[in-house]
Amino acid sequence: MVESKAKGSANPERHKVPIKSILVTQPQPTTDNSPYVTIAEKYGIKVDFRAFIEVEPVPFKEFRKDKVDILSHTAIIFTSRNAVDHFFRICQESKIEMPADMKYFCISDQTAYYLQKYIVLRKRKLFVGEKTAKDLFEVIKKHKNEKFLFPCSNIRKDDIPAFMAANKIKFTEAIIYKTVAADLSDLDDVTYDCLAFFSPSGITSLFANFPDFKQNNTRIAAFGPTTAKAVRDAGLELDIEAPMPNAPSMTGAIEVYIQNQKQK
Repeated sequence: MVESKAKGSANPERHKVPIKSILVTQPQPTTDNSPYVTIAEKYGIKVDFRAFIEVEPVPFKEFRKDKVDILSHTAIIFTSRNAVDHFFRICQESKIEMPADMKYFCISDQTAYYLQKYIVLRKRKLFVGEKTAKDLFEVIKKHKNEKFLFPCSNIRKDDIPAFMAANKIKFTEAIIYKTVAADLSDLDDVTYDCLAFFSPSGITSLFANFPDFKQNNTRIAAFGPTTAKAVRDAGLELDIEAPMPNAPSMTGAIEVYIQNQKQK
């Protein structure tokens, strides 16, 4: 995908090479007001989108083997739209209707809003964090007598299970979908000046598809500390990191880098 001399031996001169193309390792935005469009138009940069990971449903028969009794729980934690979709898929296949007194704990307003696709929400049964799992912990502490169900992927952060265990809160983890590497073979002969990653799974997918990937003038951008760690653990040099105090978003961090380049 990118040619270089050796893995991890990034060319220190690469920072002098202008960024003219960016591959964002996420699906194409569904709206025309994406901040990436602004960057593309403002700096004359080609911006492409390609999801590096895919979500596969855990078949109902496989889910049943874990013997998770959904209705024995009194509260459910949702951390993503995928979790919401696949949880209610399992419920439909199980012919389960959620009781009216079930409580829902959502990681963000966006996830809570998406939940309305499946149920009529009642404020006294809905609890929402600001954006991260940590924001939701204080809310969960106030309801520590509930029995929580945590629908998730086979690849997930340890923060929620660790918190629940440390605070001796009853919870069950239910793997209802899997995160797998997408097939990127069509990108074999394509090069980009910058690759933007948003999860450690994206880095895993990169090397699953391109085991001999080498970094040369390619700049690597990462969103979040776990993604940044995955970049470094893979022997790559991290050039653009977000969020930062002066750049809370990926696009903001990329723009800061581009502006710094112009000043040199």
